[in-house]
Amino acid sequence: MLERHGGYSQGMATYRNRPAYADGTRTRFAVARLITTAAAVVAAIIVLAIVLRLLGASESNGLVDAVHQAGSWLSSPFHGLFSPNDGDLRMVVNWGLAALVYLVIARIIARVVAR
Repeated sequence: MLERHGGYSQGMATYRNRPAYADGTRTRFAVARLITTAAAVVAAIIVLAIVLRLLGASESNGLVDAVHQAGSWLSSPFHGLFSPNDGDLRMVVNWGLAALVYLVIARIIARVVAR
């Protein structure tokens, strides 16, 4: 026969004893979400810089310039990786690859952290 404590079986998690995720699972999932969110923000900045450039946004505008500078810095390891003659195509390919790599690597790291 099961021992009962407060109307619940002993092994059941209730508000009176340890929560079901007391082993750190919540923390690991939160860190994994933080990693994927950070990578999504980085990728969004890079993609926004690409879109602003393709749409011909004025780089003399402070906001456009800030987004372009941030996107350039974030994608700098990928500058010159591919060298098509068209400057816009070169930016789309290299910076787009940077955004994709950020997302894939962050997802892999997040999966490892969540385990």
